[in-house]
Amino acid sequence: MSGFLPYGRQTIDASDVEAVVEALQSDYLTTGPTVARFEEAFAQFVGVRYAVAVANGTAALHTAYAALGIGPGDEVIVPAMTFAATANAACYLGAKPVFADVECDTLLLDHNVLDPLVTERTKAIVAVDYAGQPCAYPALRAFADRHGLALVADACHALGGSLNGRRVGSLADLSTFSLHPVKPMTTGEGGVITTDDPDLAERMRVFRNHGITTDHRQREQAGTWHYDMVGLGFNYRLSDLQCALGLSQLARLPVWVERRRELAARYIGLLAGLPDVRPLEVRPGVGHGWHLMVVRLIGACPPGFRDVVLAGLRARGIGANVHYKPVHLHAYYREHLGTHPGLVPVSEDAFARILTLPLFPAMGDDDVDRIVGALEEVLEDVR
Repeated sequence: MSGFLPYGRQTIDASDVEAVVEALQSDYLTTGPTVARFEEAFAQFVGVRYAVAVANGTAALHTAYAALGIGPGDEVIVPAMTFAATANAACYLGAKPVFADVECDTLLLDHNVLDPLVTERTKAIVAVDYAGQPCAYPALRAFADRHGLALVADACHALGGSLNGRRVGSLADLSTFSLHPVKPMTTGEGGVITTDDPDLAERMRVFRNHGITTDHRQREQAGTWHYDMVGLGFNYRLSDLQCALGLSQLARLPVWVERRRELAARYIGLLAGLPDVRPLEVRPGVGHGWHLMVVRLIGACPPGFRDVVLAGLRARGIGANVHYKPVHLHAYYREHLGTHPGLVPVSEDAFARILTLPLFPAMGDDDVDRIVGALEEVLEDVR
């Protein structure tokens, strides 16, 4: 693939366009039957009873936390190495995110550091399936049960992944997904929450619809105008147009995940020849989703060194990125929660070293060769 290679890109073909056009020509553009069909197909794919479609991945987190009854004064344990939305959604509800550190070799939530973080205010643990690798859910489940906490999977990176034969989306009380264009599949913008709990599923459907117990299609089918708002909710609905695209994409997701795995394997093989770079480890029993190809720079990394490498790659047409600046280092949290450098040392050290290299299904093997070759050139120039 010639030209600039972004770190991620959607895959759209004629079948997707046809599905959206068909929805455009139907009776419903939003809150129609395609939403329910998409939710059923998604739930079946991950192996749970219920899926609730919402406007985006952040809405999925907000909706999941609200369904668990998280509110003012509560605390939610989240890893610092994640996108800000994982923590922000707790703040939306008046709760406090408590930042936990990650494992140095996977950048997944480290269950061994959680005990000191639990207080009488703690309501939930949120595990982030960083880069597409599911967390150590058996250990997290045991910890959550021991402390009477809910377990949420922020699985926005990991759709199509698995752990010990169980699909991501079925490993926690609630699992949240993003369907942004760079994710394993897309609805343009969109999100989904999965669960086996019927009460949680119903609370989430009400929350996404202004806190109203029925939507307009349900009222039309019942022949009534009447509705009741039983709580304060949000307009987080996903449209039939987006769900039509989602159904089309979901059918091809296994092929795309397999291609991501092939590309990741090629990366890992080639990177073995670069002593200054190391991919993240993959745990036994993991079916990796490979949303991101994250590598670490090994050895001395003086301040700004990673950014020099990133700039060198971009100058060569490689759209490298960084995922993520640890959330507690952002100005908002430093000002409002008093967080500071040194709070989670593994995450902070990783931040200075990590690069995200391009990875998406339309890439060819030669693209991986080009990227690794460019990375080798840059490191030779700057070391």
